Amino acid sequence: MTASSTTAAKSAPRLFSRISSFSAFGKTASDVLPVRLSGQSLSGVRSAPVSLAGFDQALVWVTVALLMFGLVMVYSASVAMPDNPKFARYAHTHFLFRHVLSLVVAFVVALLAFQVPIAIWEKMAPWLFVASLILLILVLVPFIGKGVNGARRWISLGFMNFQPSELAKFAVLLYAADYMVRKMDVKERFFRAVMPMAMAIAVVGLLLLAEPDMGAFMVISVIAMGILFLGGVNARMFFVIALVVVVAFGLMVMLSDWRRERIFAYLDPWSEKYSMGKGYQLSHSLIAFGRGEIFGVGLGGSVEKLHWLPEAHTDFLMAVIGEEFGLVGVLVVIGLFMWMVRRIMHVGRQSIALDRLFAGLTAQGIAIWFGFQTFINIGVNLGALPTKGLTLPLMSYGGSAILMNLISLAVVLRIDYENRLLMRGGRT
Repeated sequence: MTASSTTAAKSAPRLFSRISSFSAFGKTASDVLPVRLSGQSLSGVRSAPVSLAGFDQALVWVTVALLMFGLVMVYSASVAMPDNPKFARYAHTHFLFRHVLSLVVAFVVALLAFQVPIAIWEKMAPWLFVASLILLILVLVPFIGKGVNGARRWISLGFMNFQPSELAKFAVLLYAADYMVRKMDVKERFFRAVMPMAMAIAVVGLLLLAEPDMGAFMVISVIAMGILFLGGVNARMFFVIALVVVVAFGLMVMLSDWRRERIFAYLDPWSEKYSMGKGYQLSHSLIAFGRGEIFGVGLGGSVEKLHWLPEAHTDFLMAVIGEEFGLVGVLVVIGLFMWMVRRIMHVGRQSIALDRLFAGLTAQGIAIWFGFQTFINIGVNLGALPTKGLTLPLMSYGGSAILMNLISLAVVLRIDYENRLLMRGGRT
């Protein structure tokens, strides 16, 4: 063997070491994490690209952007309402002031919620579920529940009207995540894994339909089904559950005259029969989008909000955005919500990679909640879906909705914060 070959043989291990170190350049322990589900270990699952320090600042800024844009649009959509005799006693800034008050209260409560460890939320999940059931019963009691437009959905707290169905969404979400953690060993068995949860959702559904609030029931059902699916329930059982839910909602529509009329109005809102009745909101929402075209008529320039479009500051806020900011404004809002939902899903996925199943399912359930409700609201405004009384998360006027939205996002930020602590080697 020559001297040169001997030298090459000695340098080979160093060369391979350098190549290995080069290929690992830029990767940290957070890039590739093991996943453990039901005793199985799956490696090579990549986490979301986040830094190890602090909390998810991008998610915070997107949330702030949606809240501030919503505040501006709530004022724009409600500023002319005192001209209506129904709201004559209100100042032009009435709804703006109440929305700001709701934001302040929600922000303070969200800060407190962020301080609560996820382990405490897991212990509180069954009790929050029971509390939400009690409130859903109380709202049906005369002199306690407040009725608006034929629906009894609110409890007056003086400074704001609280809607128990918003708490129910959050409570069912936590309860479903906790339930899947407890039932992980029997998730393949229908009667032991699915039936108890189905009965709990059925009880919530009956109370919500008594208000009536079918929209909230739909959201809660989708949240629960999504968590069961992500928790690993057998696919065949999941599709059976989905079929049962679809048939149930179909029967609710068919057996209710006013719900059936709403479907017919959605199919033809311009007909003489529905244009001044069940199809009135939808037809004027479509007119608003048509007026906005590509770039909109400008902030404050909406005509439909001038007593033509009912509930312009709540359920149909997106129509006002479409009229004043056009297609561009609508696409920006949709893009922000899509980014937010995707980011929250990543936080949940990262938690599962760190063997934190409850935290992961909770975050992903919140993503399902925000994504589905946003989809329904925008679909209703665009005439792609039948009219439902669901607000646009973080943006529409409504104190209890804003409160529960920010608490949910505070929980997501807490999950992300604890994930980063664990990846730094700390404890939650």
